[in-house]
Amino acid sequence: MKKALLIVDVQNEYFTGKLPISHPKDSFQNILRIQKAAREKGILTIVVQNTILKPNTRTFIRNSKEWQLHDEIIKNGYDVLIEKNYPGSFTGTNLEEVLKSNNIDTVIITGFMTQVCCDTTSRQAMHLGYSVEFVSDATGTLDFENSAGKASAEELHRSILVTQQLIFSKVVSTNELLANI
Repeated sequence: MKKALLIVDVQNEYFTGKLPISHPKDSFQNILRIQKAAREKGILTIVVQNTILKPNTRTFIRNSKEWQLHDEIIKNGYDVLIEKNYPGSFTGTNLEEVLKSNNIDTVIITGFMTQVCCDTTSRQAMHLGYSVEFVSDATGTLDFENSAGKASAEELHRSILVTQQLIFSKVVSTNELLANI
């Protein structure tokens, strides 16, 4: 298996912006641990950056401080930067071309938010024939409430992990992943 690490949307919006990640508490530190290990092992590291193009958006506005990648992600380094405009990292991007040109057959999903961009990207990858490793404690989310109801970050996160393991990916912890790369 030839793997690539996807670091999805680890941008300031989730730290100092309107969407502060709260669960799991150590998700960001685990992302950094995995990123460092991937760089040391020569695993293709792809950072995905979300930009919302809808008029009147309040988050992920190109060139805002909150839109920028977290400084630690930049400091640790990466091989490819992909800008996306939709929840799925494959939609409207060259991600699949990058993976094919590097003979990748397995993607490792880390980043934010578990139930939106990480989940969508994982599903897309599986549909395209890639094996997927979804890192349970290196993806994260926050509490949500809308007209459909209310869910805690823990509930959202756990539900997505169960669904991912059901059909879309192999769900692993950071420690399990690091033991096998």
